[in-house]
Amino acid sequence: MNDLTFANGWVLWLLLIIPLMIAWYVLRYRKQHAALQFSTIGLFDKRHKTLRQRLIHLPYALRVAAVAALIIALARPQSQLSRQEMKVEGIDIVLTMDVSGSMLAEDFRPNRLEAAKKVAADFINGRVNDRMGLVVFAGEAFTQVPLTIDHHILLQQLGKVKSGTIKDGTAIGDGLATAINRIKDSEAKSKVIILLTDGVNNQGSVDPESAAEIAALYDIRLYTIGIGTMGKAPFPFKDQWGRTVYQNIDVEIDEPLMRKMAQSTREGQYFRATNKKTLEEIFGQIDEMEKSKVDVTQYAQTRDEYLPFLLLGLALLIVEVLLSTLYFKR
Repeated sequence: MNDLTFANGWVLWLLLIIPLMIAWYVLRYRKQHAALQFSTIGLFDKRHKTLRQRLIHLPYALRVAAVAALIIALARPQSQLSRQEMKVEGIDIVLTMDVSGSMLAEDFRPNRLEAAKKVAADFINGRVNDRMGLVVFAGEAFTQVPLTIDHHILLQQLGKVKSGTIKDGTAIGDGLATAINRIKDSEAKSKVIILLTDGVNNQGSVDPESAAEIAALYDIRLYTIGIGTMGKAPFPFKDQWGRTVYQNIDVEIDEPLMRKMAQSTREGQYFRATNKKTLEEIFGQIDEMEKSKVDVTQYAQTRDEYLPFLLLGLALLIVEVLLSTLYFKR
């Protein structure tokens, strides 16, 4: 009887009769039976109550229980068997991440790359219904993870991303083109590329603006994120003795280009992250803007459950009558 409801719920107010019946019985019993009927009870010191005496209140208790059961039956208890059909229209998203040497700058803690990986992992964990992929680029670009619903594998590969594994540089156009190639044939209701970089395009064979125009042709929405503080940022170097030293270098992000690329696509946007908190807020905004569509259809079947209560009430009344007229007959 999961999800038990009542067709005539107002009838349950009649259950207030139960405490009144009990109070009436107690008062009646006290009036009919004196607390002391003999001047001394010495004659009964060694007498024990019989079973009949101990159960003297049983018939009335059965009557009260029967009335309660019949009231519940009149209220028509019903059980509901329900099921759901869920249709999810997910979104395909490709994260395109810059892994050039400048991503090791420590204006973010511990550095830009690790901060971006942490925020991206939180973003992935919140998109359970979406297929997602990962493209990395520096002086060249390659697909780290193709579109997949297996977010466990995606997170594993994201954790392995590091700077220095491919030729250094910043090939923004190649990174975007690789991401487009991975998502262009998707049949998802929405196709999104999130491109994150901290530099200026200086490598690659594909012009970034041309790549953005191709994305628009395939109805791919592009969000570009420039990561880096304003002004200068501490960058680690190895000196001639192999020790790590820091030098403040200028933060150069081609914001006009990044903004133009994003605006070339339908509802695309450019964001600037100057610290980890603003980067988290940016991914939070994108998460809000790109909501998966979930259609839920519910089916419910109702079945009356009054019969057990009705039979119980009648059975209790029959037992009460039999006990009153036979075993407890006076």
